[in-house]
Amino acid sequence: MVISTAMTSRFCSPITLLLPALFVMVLSGVIPACFVAFYSVHDTFSGNSFVWVGADWYVNVLTSREFWWAFARSLGFAFLALVVQIPLGIYIALRIPASGRLAATYIILLAIPLLAPAIVVGYLWKVISTPGVGLLPGLTGLVGLGYDMNNPLVVWMTLLLMDCWHWTSLVVLLCYAGLRSIPQAYYQAARIDGAGSWAVFRNIQLPKLRLVLLIAVLLRLMDSFMIYAEAYVVTRGGPGVSTTFLSHELIQTATIQFDLGEGGAMAIIYLAIVLAVSWMFFSLIVPSPRRPA
Repeated sequence: MVISTAMTSRFCSPITLLLPALFVMVLSGVIPACFVAFYSVHDTFSGNSFVWVGADWYVNVLTSREFWWAFARSLGFAFLALVVQIPLGIYIALRIPASGRLAATYIILLAIPLLAPAIVVGYLWKVISTPGVGLLPGLTGLVGLGYDMNNPLVVWMTLLLMDCWHWTSLVVLLCYAGLRSIPQAYYQAARIDGAGSWAVFRNIQLPKLRLVLLIAVLLRLMDSFMIYAEAYVVTRGGPGVSTTFLSHELIQTATIQFDLGEGGAMAIIYLAIVLAVSWMFFSLIVPSPRRPA
């Protein structure tokens, strides 16, 4: 019996339970990344002949104006998404009742956009923004405003609305969960001190939401920075290159132009940026042993 228990404990160790997930990660992530890294340091001819070029493709990418303009557009869109979605998500979370059927109804309705795949969201907003049949051109026409998808400002506002509709609910749900975890003793003490709603938010709710907001900012920053399918379906990168984000530039280089070396180098640089930002937020979320939580 003792031997059987020991063998069961050995085979049910945490590492053993993680092996299937690790296998899937290696198969779907590590191995393709190794191939991309291989392409990034080689030049290819006819797809099956490779010549070592070292860091030449990385130099080409980092000295390319198209790369940095695409990077700036991606970063600008991610910043705009955060500026709108984080305050809006906090506000909506504060307006949802703490409990009851009405709260459950709100949560279910808010979760619906999150269930929609990116490609579906793109085609939905493609229809909504189509002149003559879409909702947005009709609404802007009622108030005497034009809606021209050849105007970069209009296109950016459309993409921002689409991203807010799709992902603000994630911020709302995270903030709502964080608000519900605050002990009632804090609110009782605030009522005794005569604190108003703003004082309660500034001194109790916002500090307690710090970790939740860091997670929300990380998730939304990465998702918005890597946006591809929705924006490509709605705008195809236009008008001109005004909505050609870094993901679009990468796909066009690697698959349309079939520059596997340059595309591989761009993908590795893209991955390094994402990992660096994620590590920065991880260091803020998880306190080090020498820093208090």
